[in-house]
Amino acid sequence: MMTLKIGGVPEHFNMPWHLAIENNEFKNEGIDLVWKDFTGGTGDMTKALRSGEIDIAVLLTEGIIKDIIDDNPSKIVQTYVNSPLLWGLHVGAESKYQSVKELKGKISAISRVGSGSQLLSVVNVKNNGWDVDKIEYQVVNNMLGAIDALTNESADYFLWEHFTTKPLVDNGTFRRLADIPSPWPCFVIAVRDEVLENNPDEIKKVLRVINKQLERFSTIAKKERYVDTFAELYNLEHDDVKDWLIITEWNQGKSISRTLINKVQNKLHDLSVIEKTIDVDQLVKKIYI
Repeated sequence: MMTLKIGGVPEHFNMPWHLAIENNEFKNEGIDLVWKDFTGGTGDMTKALRSGEIDIAVLLTEGIIKDIIDDNPSKIVQTYVNSPLLWGLHVGAESKYQSVKELKGKISAISRVGSGSQLLSVVNVKNNGWDVDKIEYQVVNNMLGAIDALTNESADYFLWEHFTTKPLVDNGTFRRLADIPSPWPCFVIAVRDEVLENNPDEIKKVLRVINKQLERFSTIAKKERYVDTFAELYNLEHDDVKDWLIITEWNQGKSISRTLINKVQNKLHDLSVIEKTIDVDQLVKKIYI
């Protein structure tokens, strides 16, 4: 049996993977898929791909595109979630700031350099017409670090996925000043080049299994069956889970769009997140499954 190591954030988006693992759907295909949670987000996972700590990652589109351009030896093999990610912009509950416009020149808490929280900070600054070169960051590693930074006011604001942080808004730890949708599909599946070269059949099997799993979330009626499970596993309110499922569109094996990837990297270039664009074949490996 082939062992493959996969990483993702410990958030509701990745429940389909855990269901498939628990139901032995990968093992039935001869794959021992070993999951690792990365609380540090995309920046943490790109490092793990580079080092060989993991073979596969489910991570933010913008983060992996930037890191491949910066010579991460990996490729995007499939979009995982077609819909944008809804990022909440948060301040501490006792913060003096009441609007996004007051955050000009203030310190952004980010999980890692190159993380989605950093890249969306740039998106927010650009959206407001501020100077990207004047953004100040504080690396906080994870959610606990962000809570500490915003509570102690060593950082002023923090961008993270809306529904993951909603319990912290509800209990008065954070205040949300705005929601910012990412201007692209949010999650993709990336694989190290070495694994793609040496184990292409196993990667095809992994994709076939997860795509079959995602078919179970293809309609609102089907999604409703999983509301209790999502709510229990990720400490979310049922109504929040329903709202999230309504706006979430899962990819179910459709070929990744070269045009889309080009649009994303061009947008990242416009935002000054990346210094150059590269040929799509250096970013994407099309897998025929």
